[in-house]
Amino acid sequence: MKGVIIAGGTGSRLMPLTKVVNKSLLPVWKYPIIYYPLYTLASAGIKDILIISGTGHAGQFLELLGSGKDLGLNLSYTIQDKPGGIAEALGLAEDFADNGKIAAILGDNIYQDKFKEEIKKFEIEENGARVFLKKVDDPERFGVPEIEGDRIIKIEEKPLMPISPYAVTGLYLYDNRVWDVIKKLKPSDRGELEITDVNNFYIEDGTMRFSIVNGWWVDAGTFPSLLKANVLAARDIKDLDFHLE
Repeated sequence: MKGVIIAGGTGSRLMPLTKVVNKSLLPVWKYPIIYYPLYTLASAGIKDILIISGTGHAGQFLELLGSGKDLGLNLSYTIQDKPGGIAEALGLAEDFADNGKIAAILGDNIYQDKFKEEIKKFEIEENGARVFLKKVDDPERFGVPEIEGDRIIKIEEKPLMPISPYAVTGLYLYDNRVWDVIKKLKPSDRGELEITDVNNFYIEDGTMRFSIVNGWWVDAGTFPSLLKANVLAARDIKDLDFHLE
């Protein structure tokens, strides 16, 4: 299975830090942020990774990471011409996926956990999708799942009145139907193709599964969360060893 890191967007919530630098290149402890999603994929055995960025920052990623050889990875790059949503960005990975399953992660998401077992299990499942949930204090900032037993009934994007304390975090696993799903999406009120609409397709199809994130998770797209990520990474992660068996 291949992996995709979605690192586009304008990073407006982190201005002026992001005026000339992509937010996924800002430092968290000893590494640029993008090293952490790269490590999340690499630690699950995913070595072929496509990085999707906006037009202004592609060269920065290429200069930093190159081919990925030094990290034991095989990196490719593509451009999202303008911000059009996570789902639109993911749709750019169709040819790269080569009709296989895909693991997609947001370029500013940092996890303490590793997900090798969940991803290996997903690779042998016949079809479907999997999302990773975390209980948070501010679920209204995220997609929020309604859960019944071991099933997600629906996901609501940034609800004013969250139905649960869980957030859908920025790691997603999809079968190869996802490309057709994205092609049929209509833009939301924000003018974007929403990843929540993709997830709700699989929920309605009865093939959406979920895992609970046990360790901490940070979406490092705001000043408070960026500070939090630095503190937690310095305390708990310290070093990233990409040369895994």
